[in-house]
Amino acid sequence: MQRLLGFSRIGKQAFLQKHREARFRKCCTSLKDRDMLIGEKTDENRQKGIIMGETIQLTAADGVTISAYLAMPAGHSRGGVVVIQEIFGVNNHIREVCDGYARDGFTALAPAIFDRIESGVELGYDGADMEKGLELARGKLQLPKTMLDVQAAIDHLGASGPVAMVGYCFGGLVCWLSSGQLSGLSCVSGYYGGGIAGMLDLNPKVPTMLHFGDKDAHIPLSDVDLIKEAHKDVAVYVYDADHGFNCDHRSSFNESASRIAKERTLEFFEANLS
Repeated sequence: MQRLLGFSRIGKQAFLQKHREARFRKCCTSLKDRDMLIGEKTDENRQKGIIMGETIQLTAADGVTISAYLAMPAGHSRGGVVVIQEIFGVNNHIREVCDGYARDGFTALAPAIFDRIESGVELGYDGADMEKGLELARGKLQLPKTMLDVQAAIDHLGASGPVAMVGYCFGGLVCWLSSGQLSGLSCVSGYYGGGIAGMLDLNPKVPTMLHFGDKDAHIPLSDVDLIKEAHKDVAVYVYDADHGFNCDHRSSFNESASRIAKERTLEFFEANLS
């Protein structure tokens, strides 16, 4: 039977040995290709000025542990930046924001503040995802506990130097609260934070900058005027733009407003972190 199949006993052993050697070579090649790809990706990120981002764990003062996305600059860090998410979780956009600040020379950290109620939340910007984000932020999240998580992020970065904060939408409101309630911050820059006009009794303890769009249906200009009047020491900028103008994943993205707001924020951080 073996000869009918083309194998003698010795021939079969030789064939199996060759087969094993071929599989070994293929495996080595695959591993080499994988390592080359990882190396190329690392080199690409270093050329962009960042080290590949990673997910870490933060423990708040009440013992609750949440995840956070950390992006580090390839060279010396100019300081830390806590990045506070919108109602859509620490999704691709927020990770890209962190990577952007890492390219600018900062160590950026985005705490996943929905982790207390649901881990791994990453939402899109329309339909059911929008509804879920609103439900999580407005219906389930408890702001006092959120502030514990944000403080944990500040403390993590503060161990290595001065810390700034930037936040968007819901994160813009958290920036406002952080400016007057939390410790360890040098400055904050909040983008289109809804609800700030209802919290004007809060007095920022650190330099604070706010950005709004004049076409934002969620935040009327009358609210922006109230903020300006109540807090003349807060830098408030209004752009020819809609809500969410910084997010290039949204239809409301405005390249010009996003660029100018980022330039102002970087200058603001440079002045207050040095």
